[in-house]
Amino acid sequence: MPSPRTSGTRRLLGAVAASLALTAASAGVGSAAAAPGATAAAGLREVMFVGNNWDGTADVIASRGDFHRIARVNVVPDKEERLREIYLNPVKLAFFLGVRTGPGEGHDQFVDDMYATPDGSAMVVSRPSFADVVSLDLRTGRINWRFPVAGYRADHMAVSPDGTRVAVSASTANTVHVLDIATGRQVGSFKTGDKPHENVFTSDGLLWNMSIGEVTTALDAPWLDWTKGDRKITVVDARTFETVRVIDMRDRLDAFGRGDLSDAVRPLVFTPDEKKIYFQVSFFNGFLEYDVDSDRITRLKNLPGNPATNPDRTTWVNDSRHHGLSISPDGDKLCVAGTMDDYATVVDRDTFKEGPLVPASKPYWATVSGDGRSCVISESGADRVTAIDFATGQRVTSVDVGDHPQRVRLARVPADWTGPAAG
Repeated sequence: MPSPRTSGTRRLLGAVAASLALTAASAGVGSAAAAPGATAAAGLREVMFVGNNWDGTADVIASRGDFHRIARVNVVPDKEERLREIYLNPVKLAFFLGVRTGPGEGHDQFVDDMYATPDGSAMVVSRPSFADVVSLDLRTGRINWRFPVAGYRADHMAVSPDGTRVAVSASTANTVHVLDIATGRQVGSFKTGDKPHENVFTSDGLLWNMSIGEVTTALDAPWLDWTKGDRKITVVDARTFETVRVIDMRDRLDAFGRGDLSDAVRPLVFTPDEKKIYFQVSFFNGFLEYDVDSDRITRLKNLPGNPATNPDRTTWVNDSRHHGLSISPDGDKLCVAGTMDDYATVVDRDTFKEGPLVPASKPYWATVSGDGRSCVISESGADRVTAIDFATGQRVTSVDVGDHPQRVRLARVPADWTGPAAG
């Protein structure tokens, strides 16, 4: 397996010590370095990372209040080196150009997902076009370590509840790697369905991966859905990486009476008690509810379509209709990014009634603010992030960021941090 470069024993020991301290403070699902409402470790402050996919930058913004921008991080400081490597390898070059013309919509994809290390010293980033994960020193902007993934594209990540491990989807290799977040060394891996996408750690020691199949072909008619590949949810033990459960949503959708819907599970969220999942699927303007214990789909919410949305499914970005979902900390409200319909809305989880349709330009992700009061969406078509109040469903504020923001994640950085010294 690839052996990443490390930045020295002192940094590693510091990260391990901080991670042990944070383990005791972590609660619920997700990283201790990113859990909404969690108590900040001494010397750290909570922020949000915003990945500007086409820019190759990540903006760091306040996690609540006015969400003002604090700094910008260059996530491709080794861009010239990586490009030389790619252009000297015909196979790598073919896939690099394939990412550009396919999921990149004519652009290189330099950042997909980001998390902070538990001690707040580094940002860990998956870089699709470079097929790797890197750790960037937030003080200097330099690379601590680099892990090339299997295959030719890196995708979504997730951080373990204690903040010490990061899982990344290697989408062309049907593999998920799990790495030590401080050193970048692989601690395990497992095989998935075709094109692994979203990863989620749960508090019961499991790691869930959703594979979405091939989303870049023009074979988008419902009767051609079978051409999209083997799509399934793979659930593994987060320590041994042995498969615990495989869920084929095709069977569940058919049993629910919606055989017309795609079984490519896109963004999803668990309820706070992890008994229910809400998930989006390709081509659908809405979401579904899945009961974990009974293993069945229980409800569906069809959200309004925008009359201006082109009905030609081949024009929808990577088979998305709606892509982005978050849930309020109390579990009462869902926030939905209506990607191709150019809006976001808050939905009451009990009644499934949606609130106002907040205009947004190709919103591509939804998360929760640090204080839990707002849903924060990335407007990839307008290069900004927008906060929407969970209680009222109304827009709170918008903040300009870089080119084509996608993933937005809560994180912690040193309290006195104002950006890398190297710019």
